[in-house]
Amino acid sequence: MSDIVRRDPRAEWIARNRLHPLHAAMQTQQSNWMGPGGVIRKNVHAVGFIGPNGIKRIDRSGAQHGTTTVSRRSATTEVQLPLHQVADPAFYIAVVPDMVGGRLGSHDRDLLGLARSLAGSEGAVLAIVFGEHKESNFAAAGVDRLLLIDGDEYRGYAPEQLIQGLRAVDHQFAPRHWLLPDSRTGGGEVGRRLGAALGERPATRVWQVKDNQCIGRAGAGQQDLHRDLPRLILASAECAEPVSETRHEALPVELSVPVARSLPRIDDLGPVAVDPAAIAMAESEFIVSGGNGVKDWDLFHRATVALGATEGASRVAVDDGFMPRHRQVGATGTWVTARVYMAVGISGAIQHLQGIGACDKVVAVNMDPGCDMIKRADLSVIGDSTAILQALIEAVENYRKGAQREAA
Repeated sequence: MSDIVRRDPRAEWIARNRLHPLHAAMQTQQSNWMGPGGVIRKNVHAVGFIGPNGIKRIDRSGAQHGTTTVSRRSATTEVQLPLHQVADPAFYIAVVPDMVGGRLGSHDRDLLGLARSLAGSEGAVLAIVFGEHKESNFAAAGVDRLLLIDGDEYRGYAPEQLIQGLRAVDHQFAPRHWLLPDSRTGGGEVGRRLGAALGERPATRVWQVKDNQCIGRAGAGQQDLHRDLPRLILASAECAEPVSETRHEALPVELSVPVARSLPRIDDLGPVAVDPAAIAMAESEFIVSGGNGVKDWDLFHRATVALGATEGASRVAVDDGFMPRHRQVGATGTWVTARVYMAVGISGAIQHLQGIGACDKVVAVNMDPGCDMIKRADLSVIGDSTAILQALIEAVENYRKGAQREAA
């Protein structure tokens, strides 16, 4: 047998690809060794693991002693982020998130990250939420104090009543800065109304705050407008990095001053039914995408109609002619920011994973428990896509029938 040592390009590629199922088995780096002077040397690159946000962390609990690798899932559960406490805040930074669907979105988390940087170590981030919500992780988003203002008068489209509530918050807490998302889902309008009510000139479309200066977009997005940091800031998406290295108390607080009732000038008749097929994927909140694992495309279309979702597809499904090109999701198609993204029969190529990187929740339906999409998903269903889609349709129909009987 030849003594020539030959390279294995495939093994080297697996060792570089963190998403590959055999990546951990290829990590054979030494964690420590004895140097020529008798001193024990440590390999800092072989210690730690990649956290859920892509940041390398080091486990100090001793679980890594004697081994060169630790599984991502087990190490993530053992790490406890440091708790940031503000017992007696010197001032408050008030944040009014959009809370689309009752949960914090990516724009809201960016806004809380900006508030966290403005609060520093002495201030506290105060989040004001109107009505019922479904968010359970305010602490990880950087919220020090949480104020819930509930009531029937805040339901639906009621901007005048929201301003009355925010004026009561301003009277009680006197925030140093007000932060709202400059979005089309409510934050932009409420922020401008709040500026008129408080007599503050807001800084709009702010994308950076630095050295007591804020930079906002102007001139149809072609110019930057620099100005001193005002009290009211309407920030754009990606205005700051979201909080990921600390957890916060999110202590509940209450209003001690009554909120004035405003006479509604607009009658809210509820949301208008929209055909999900007419919604652009870049703006859709719920997307169901099909890939090579979908064998019954008629059933797939019926399932998306029953779920009320916008249809998407992988590149393989588009190349095979099952879906039109404008429905392709991924780096070579459309980058999506859905709140829920359901991948049916999609293995998870790197280009597809890049295109869904900003999605909040990912649900994967696949026969292969070791594929990359299963690793990316927040909820995984291992099984045949045909049977699972049929079960989903039946479950939705039974749910709607039960709701109709209760309404009757």
